[in-house]
Amino acid sequence: MPKLRVEIDSDSGFCFGVVNAITKAEKELENNKEPLYSLGDIVHNGDEVKRLSESGLKVIEHSTMSGVAGKRLLLRAHGEPPSTYQEANALGIKIIDATCPVVLKLQQKIRRAYLENVDAQIVIYGKNGHAEVNGLVGQTDGNAIVVEDVNDEDGIGKIDFSRDILFFSQTTKPIDGFKQLSALLEAKMTNGAVFTAYDTICRQVAGRQKNIENFAKRHDVIIFVGGDKSSNAKALFQACYAVNRNSHFIQNESQIDMGWFEGASSVGICGATSTPMWQMERISEKLIKNS
Repeated sequence: MPKLRVEIDSDSGFCFGVVNAITKAEKELENNKEPLYSLGDIVHNGDEVKRLSESGLKVIEHSTMSGVAGKRLLLRAHGEPPSTYQEANALGIKIIDATCPVVLKLQQKIRRAYLENVDAQIVIYGKNGHAEVNGLVGQTDGNAIVVEDVNDEDGIGKIDFSRDILFFSQTTKPIDGFKQLSALLEAKMTNGAVFTAYDTICRQVAGRQKNIENFAKRHDVIIFVGGDKSSNAKALFQACYAVNRNSHFIQNESQIDMGWFEGASSVGICGATSTPMWQMERISEKLIKNS
């Protein structure tokens, strides 16, 4: 096999919100020896979660919050609904809030819209059950309607198109999907009801799809690194695969098959907003060493 030319996508890796959350966790672990808990995986990447757990970060779920009464609890970048803060307060838990500033701003916007427009419906373009979406719906006391895409008949079927609609988006959804769903919903409005759309998609994340497509086109083989729980990873990998069928999704370097590179001269390594740069660098080193 000829020596491979390996390139890491400079636009891949942690987004600002994830960097902020991990930095807060590392500082808390370094400066305070008391236990630190994370409400859910701090990032959808098993290797990064393991790295932080070895430094002392312990993961709990909502159902076990009562077990950390009086302790320190980190809220990850995805954000949480008001009920989480209320429960933590009742349990005497000290919150380290690492909610992404973009998500926090959106939560506040939805809360204001809900309180100031009592006759309107709040509709959110997002993935049902996603941590960020749960936090957004919580701003409306559970009344917001979540629609996953233009084919989500169940979600769309819950909307009353004779009433005003205020339409928002989960920060990590694709812009094209937002535009398509917005046009579909607006076309269904009746009885003079008003449809108002707010593009609340994070541009740092949204811009990655086009960038990663261009990156994937430049290489013979693509190694996409991401966690199996990450919606962002799945979406970005599909963007790679659509333009380069020699794209492979892995979670870490142990899953690499050197047979993928037979006849290839260039390899591109890229990842999701939840993929640490150290992980991509480790894979690059392995490919260079073994080619």
